[in-house]
Amino acid sequence: MSKKDKDYTGFPGDCNQTQLKALADFRNIVNSMGLNEKIYDDPYLLRFLRARKFDITKTQVMFNDFIKWRKENDVDNIMTYMFDELPQVRTHYPHGYHKTDKMGRPIYIERIGMLQLNKLFEITSEQRLIKYYIQSYELLLKRIFPACSQAKGTRIDQTFTILDLKGGSMKMVSKQVYNFIQLASNVGQNNYPEILGKMYIVNAPMMFTGIWAMIKIWLDEKTKNKITILGSSYKDELLKHIDIDNLPDFLGGNSKCENTEALSLNIGPWNPDGTKPLFPVEQPAQQEQETQELTQTQEDEDQKQKLDQLKSALADMQFASPTEKAPHNPNKYEVTTQNNHMVSDTPLNTEVGEEDNQFSQQQQQQLQQQLQQD
Repeated sequence: MSKKDKDYTGFPGDCNQTQLKALADFRNIVNSMGLNEKIYDDPYLLRFLRARKFDITKTQVMFNDFIKWRKENDVDNIMTYMFDELPQVRTHYPHGYHKTDKMGRPIYIERIGMLQLNKLFEITSEQRLIKYYIQSYELLLKRIFPACSQAKGTRIDQTFTILDLKGGSMKMVSKQVYNFIQLASNVGQNNYPEILGKMYIVNAPMMFTGIWAMIKIWLDEKTKNKITILGSSYKDELLKHIDIDNLPDFLGGNSKCENTEALSLNIGPWNPDGTKPLFPVEQPAQQEQETQELTQTQEDEDQKQKLDQLKSALADMQFASPTEKAPHNPNKYEVTTQNNHMVSDTPLNTEVGEEDNQFSQQQQQQLQQQLQQD
């Protein structure tokens, strides 16, 4: 039974002819902008097309705004941004990636119920947090998704997100919170569309219904349809998507992750044992050590190369055939020039040359013995 046009998802390898035509047209537009085709490949462009339901005009407007936004926020250099307060931020705002779901998508978790907003904004600002979010999205595209794709053997370009509201209260809701949620959601929706695969909001109290009604007005229809809100009976639903060994223990799984430190390790195919931190601010000490080790290794190699060259040169000197000299004729006195002095070719001069040659060979033997000892 053939698929109907409406049944095609618009993902790579699952596009109908209309969607493929829109992709080809959009590709021509992007190429005319002089953008790197390796970065903005077809799956990248399809995310924008899906977000605008393959309307090429709307997609072009969205993409142009995205490129402008990237330039205004210097996104190409966002990896140089040092979010120095990250360890303190995680204390008041526990969040991070933790393994993958059954489809191979990275699991992103925020423990919103533990958020201490007042303390958070004592150590950072909205602007710095937004730059941190942008850096996080770029790391997701450049490091996390490729590692997940390699591990699963198929392209992965969406996340599985869990927002845990356990421990939260209405006190955490304020105008500042709403403003920040709106700002952060716009960054994702407008510039990193179709990144969210599925979201569960768990441990939601009864009062959250009213809060959600205010938040969802900022979300587009496709995003809202990906979000499911659950109370305390969420475990069975999560296990439909996540293996129990990958689900954190604070959500009913077997993966030891109760303290915020474990969640901050961002463990997954991109960082299997937690020793390869994601963010640049976490890496300077490690990079410095690696640089020192690399420098020392290079110095050792250079020294070894010099010693090998010297040994080779001395070996050539030792085994080279001596230059034959014409027999000395004591009856012939030929005057030659050596170091601007007139020297005759006499037996005395010949004997001095032989002594010099003998002394040079002794020096060579001593040097070779010393090099062998080194």
